[in-house]
Amino acid sequence: MEIWDSNKQRKWNEFPLLPPCKRRRIGVLKAGFFSLKAIDGVPLVSSSPSSRSQSICLRSDRIYTIGRQSRSCQIVFQDRRISRRHCQIFFDGSTGKFFILDGFFSPLPSGRDLDEVRRRFRFALEATRAPECFTVATSSNGVFINGLRLAKGTAMELSVGDEVSLACGNRFNPCFGIKIGFILERVVSTEEEDIGCRGVALACERGLFEGTKTVFGSFDSEGRARVRLGGASVNLHGSGHQDVTGKAISLLDHCRQILRSVDPINYIREYTFANTAKEDCSEDDVPTLQPDDMLDIPLLGKPLLENCTATTISERLPLPLPTLGAAANLVNGGTTNTEELLEDIRVSAKKIVSISQQNGQSLNPLGEAHQDNSGFHSKKLRSIGSAGKTFHLNRLEFMNHGTLDQQTVVSLPELLHPIESLSRMFIATFTTDVSWFLSYCEVPNHLPITIACHNSERCWDSGPDKRSSMPYSDFPNVMLVYPQFPEVIAFGKDRKRQGVACHHPKLFVLQREDSIRVIVTSANLVSRQWNSVTNTIWWQDFPRRSEPDYSSLFTQLSNGEAVLDSKSDFSSQLAGFIATLVADVPNQAHWIVELTKYDFGGAAGHLVASVPGLHIPKTPYPLEPLHFLSGHQWAMQSTGIKFLGSIEASVVGLSHRFHAAFDSSGAQLKTLATFLGKCHENAYGMSEVILRRNTNIPADSNAVSVLVCNLDKFSEGDYIQLGFLPRDVSKWVAPLCDIGVFRFSACIFPREVLAAALEGINSKVRLILYLSQGPKFAEISRMLQAEHFPAICSLVASMHRCVGLWRLQEVLGRYKWPESLETDFIYGSSSIGTSVNPNFLAAFSAAAGKSFSQFSESEESDPEWGRWSTSQELKSPSMKIIFPTIESVKDTSCGIWPSRHVLCLSERTWQRLRTVGIFHNAIPYPQDRVGYPMHVKVARRRFLSKTDSSSFGWVYCGSHNFSPAAWGRPLSQSSSLKADGAVRINSTRHSKIHICNYEVGIIFTVPPLDRTMNLDDITLPFVIPAPKYGPRDRPATAQAMKEALFELNEKRKQMEGAMVEENMTDQEYPEEEEEEMVETKDYVDEEKEDEITYAEMLWSQVDSLDN
Repeated sequence: MEIWDSNKQRKWNEFPLLPPCKRRRIGVLKAGFFSLKAIDGVPLVSSSPSSRSQSICLRSDRIYTIGRQSRSCQIVFQDRRISRRHCQIFFDGSTGKFFILDGFFSPLPSGRDLDEVRRRFRFALEATRAPECFTVATSSNGVFINGLRLAKGTAMELSVGDEVSLACGNRFNPCFGIKIGFILERVVSTEEEDIGCRGVALACERGLFEGTKTVFGSFDSEGRARVRLGGASVNLHGSGHQDVTGKAISLLDHCRQILRSVDPINYIREYTFANTAKEDCSEDDVPTLQPDDMLDIPLLGKPLLENCTATTISERLPLPLPTLGAAANLVNGGTTNTEELLEDIRVSAKKIVSISQQNGQSLNPLGEAHQDNSGFHSKKLRSIGSAGKTFHLNRLEFMNHGTLDQQTVVSLPELLHPIESLSRMFIATFTTDVSWFLSYCEVPNHLPITIACHNSERCWDSGPDKRSSMPYSDFPNVMLVYPQFPEVIAFGKDRKRQGVACHHPKLFVLQREDSIRVIVTSANLVSRQWNSVTNTIWWQDFPRRSEPDYSSLFTQLSNGEAVLDSKSDFSSQLAGFIATLVADVPNQAHWIVELTKYDFGGAAGHLVASVPGLHIPKTPYPLEPLHFLSGHQWAMQSTGIKFLGSIEASVVGLSHRFHAAFDSSGAQLKTLATFLGKCHENAYGMSEVILRRNTNIPADSNAVSVLVCNLDKFSEGDYIQLGFLPRDVSKWVAPLCDIGVFRFSACIFPREVLAAALEGINSKVRLILYLSQGPKFAEISRMLQAEHFPAICSLVASMHRCVGLWRLQEVLGRYKWPESLETDFIYGSSSIGTSVNPNFLAAFSAAAGKSFSQFSESEESDPEWGRWSTSQELKSPSMKIIFPTIESVKDTSCGIWPSRHVLCLSERTWQRLRTVGIFHNAIPYPQDRVGYPMHVKVARRRFLSKTDSSSFGWVYCGSHNFSPAAWGRPLSQSSSLKADGAVRINSTRHSKIHICNYEVGIIFTVPPLDRTMNLDDITLPFVIPAPKYGPRDRPATAQAMKEALFELNEKRKQMEGAMVEENMTDQEYPEEEEEEMVETKDYVDEEKEDEITYAEMLWSQVDSLDN
C-alpha cells in the first residue's frame, strides 16, 4: 500500500530563502540538529570515517543520502535489500521541518544551494513532474513510514517518533526479516550568530541526546587525539573558529553535568556532544561527517579503535570540582575570559590523564582504566583459559566486550594476551597479512616469530634458498617459512607444472616460560577472517616439565600398536607436524626441542594432521632379534628393545651396482639372488638387512651402507652390499647414532630388490628403518647439542604417523559405535572438494567408524567385514553436508562479495551430488552471527543413549575442508575398491593414501560408556537440525554467486542509470582452494637425479678403497 499525505505537504512559499553569502556579516539565523535512532539493533554507519552507532546526531540544512554504497552515502546499511542510494533526508533548520525522499535527486544539488534543495523537495512533496534539470531515481524495495509504503519518487514530512523502514517494513510482507531503518528521535531548532559564510551552530542543548553513545577516535601525526562522540566532533582547540565563546559555553554546560554526576567517567561515556561543521563548506559534494579539529591533549597509548562501545568498568576516576578552576567559576555564575576558560578546560583534561597515570593506568576513550601496555584495543584485555573440552568462536567486529558471554567468543589479541610474556611464537596458516597481525596485536619487535604459510612459487620450488625469508626489517626475528610440496602430488610428477595443493593449516603455538598454549582455528591470519567472518577456535594451555622428556616426541607403543591414551600421542603428533613444516629450515629446528619441555598429558582432544604426499600404511614391528646400528658399530639384541617408531626410506645405488654396464657377466646379480634366497622373510614379506657406517668415505662422512647377508652365519666379507641410505636420511641417522642416543635397524622387501636389479631401472627400493632407544637415551638432554637439533627435527619429521583419513580411523576406530543409536552424522564446511563422490563419502564414513549391521555369509570371513562400502553409500547416504544456499548468502547483511572469498563449491560437484539428498542449509548460530559468512570446518557424529538419554560420539573442528585433498583419497595397487565397492583403508601393505594439503584439526571423543561428559555440551556454529534443501534450493556455488552478482548489477543499472559501476575486483586474499585430485594409481617412485649422482660417487670411492 502506498500513501501520499497531503496534510503533511508544505507550500513552497513557507520556505524562507536565504540570500547568498558574499561577505562577512553578523546576524541571527535559524539552524538546528536532529537525532536518528537505529531500529532492530542494526547500527547506523557513517561513511567517513566508517563507524557504527545506535544513535547519531546530524545538523540541519543538508541533504543526507542513505544507502548501501559508502562512496555516495553519509549513512550506510550493508544489506542486499537496500539500494546503493536508497533515500535522502533533509531537515530545514529555518522551519524545523524534516523530510524524507524515496530515492535520490540526480544530479545531486550543491550542499550550499539551499534554494535549489528546497525547490526540489517542493516538487517531490507535491508529487508533480520534476523539471528536466533533475530527476528522482527511486529505490528498488521502497521506503516505509510506520509500516506504510511511501509512493516511489515522492517526499513526505516526518514527525518525531516516526519509524522509517527501508525494504521490508510490514510484518505481513512475506520477505519480512530484520528491519533496516531508523526512528526520528528528536529535532531541535536554535538561533545562532551567523559569523562567516554560513556560520556554525551552537552545540546541542543539554539533554538532547540520551542513552549510550558510541565513541570514535583517531590520532594525527603529532600524536594528538581526534575524538568523535556519536557521529559529531568535540573540539577543544580554539584556533580557526570565530565563535569561540559559544563553543566554550556549550562545553561548559556539559562540564556542569559532569561535575554534578555521581560517576563522572560513566557520564562522559554515555553522553554525546554535537559539534558544528567547518565554516567553509565545499561546493561540490554533500559534506561528510568529518571531525573539525583536534582535542589538543596528549593521550597515552596508540590510536583508538573505531568500533568501541561503552562497557562496565571496575574503577572510576572522579573529577572533583576544584580541578576545573575558571570553568567551575563560570558554571557557578562567575565570569572569566575566553582564553582563560579554554586553558582551564585543557588543564582539567590533562589532570584526568594525570590521575590515571598516578595509579599506573591509562584512560581510554571509554573511560576505562587499564594498564599502560594494554594496547589500542580500547579495553583491558582479559586473561583467558580453556580446559580444551570444546571449541569457541571468534569475536566479530560488532560484538561488545562487555555485553556478550565471555566464555563463548574470543579475539586474537585476547588469545595472545599477555603478549609481553611470550618467549617465542609459531604460526601455520594459509593466507597471511603479517603487517596487520604485527600491528593489530601489538607484537614486540624483538619477539621471535615463525610463520609457516602458503606461497605457490616457493612451496613448489625445490631450492633450499626458497624455504624461508625475513622480509620485515623492523621485526628482525620474524621469519616466514614455506613448506615444500612433494613432487608426487604435482601434475605429471613434474614440480615445475605444480599441482593443486595448499598449505592450509591454522595453528598457533605460544611459548612462555611456565606454559605453552596450542591454538587450532579455522581462521587465516588476515583481518577479515578474525573480525568479519565466523571461525572456530580451540586452545589449551600445558604446563612446563621439571625436565625435558624426549620420549614425548614419539608415540608410545604396545606390541607395535600406538597407545592413543598415552601422554605421548598429542605431543608426538604436534611435534611431528611442526617438524614437517620446518625440517628444511635448520635454524628453526629448536622448536622440536622446546616442545619436550612441556607436559601435554592433559590434552583434552586428539590432534589430526594431514601432510601432502602418497603415504603407505604403518609397517608392523618385527618380533625377531634385530641387528642394530648403534654408535659406529652394529650389534645384535633380542630382548629389552624399546621401539620408538619407524621411517620409510629407500636404498640408493642399487641399479648402478647391478646394471649391465657394470655387471656384464651377471655375477653380481647371481650373488644377490643367492643371498636374497637365503634371507628369512617374516609374515609381511620383509627381510632384515645390516646397516654399516662408512666413516672412511671422503665424499660423505655420514654415509651408511646397506648390506644383505645370511644373518645366522654373518662374518666380515660374507655379504653383498645393496647400496646406501639416501643423503637426506644418512645426514641425521649418522650423528644421532654416533652419540648413542638412538639405534637403527632396517628391513627390505626382497622381491622389490630383485625386481629392481633385474629390470635395471631407477625405481626406488623401499627400506623400513626401525628406531629404538640407544644406550645413552637417558642422557639425551646432556648429549644433544645445538648442532644436533636439525638432525632430531628431521628424524621426528620422517617418523611414520597416521595422517588424514588414517588418523581419523586410528582415533575413532578404537570404539564400537552403535549404529542403531546414531542421531546424526554431519559435516559443515566452507569448501566442498570437486572430487567428492560416493567413493570418498564411503571412505570418510568408514574411517569415522561407520559400519552396516547386515552381512551375507560370504562377508563374515572378509578382513573388511562390516566396513561401510560405496555400494552401501549409494543405497543409504551416510552423512549430511552443511552448506549455505544461494538465497541464504544473498540475504546476508554483508551481501555476496564476502562469501565469494569464503565459500567454494563447484557447480559440477553440486550436479553430481544433488540427487543424493545430503545437502542441508547452513544457518549460523547463535543468532547474532546471522548475516556474516561462516568459514568453519566442523563435523559431528552423535549417538543418543536409550538408558539415560545422554549423548555421545565425536566432534571435529579445524582446517580440514570436506575434500579428498584435505583428508586423502585411499588407493591400492590395483584398485581402491573391492568387488562390492567397499573401501579398503589401511587393509594391506599395497594400499596408499594420496593427500594434497597440509591441514590440522582437533577431535573430541565421548566414548559410548563415558558418562563424565555429554556431547551436546559442544555447541556447533550452525543450527541443528539443519534444514534440508528443498526442490528449488541451490547451494552458493561459484557459478550461482556469479549469476546472482550479475543479476544484481543489471538491476542496479536499471535503477541508477549511468552511475559509475561498483568496483567488483576480487580482494587481495585468494579464495579457498578448489581441488582437482591428481591421478596417482600408476605412479612409480623413482630415484632422483641427485640421489643417483650421490650413490655413484659413493660407489666409486668404495671401489677405490677396496682395491
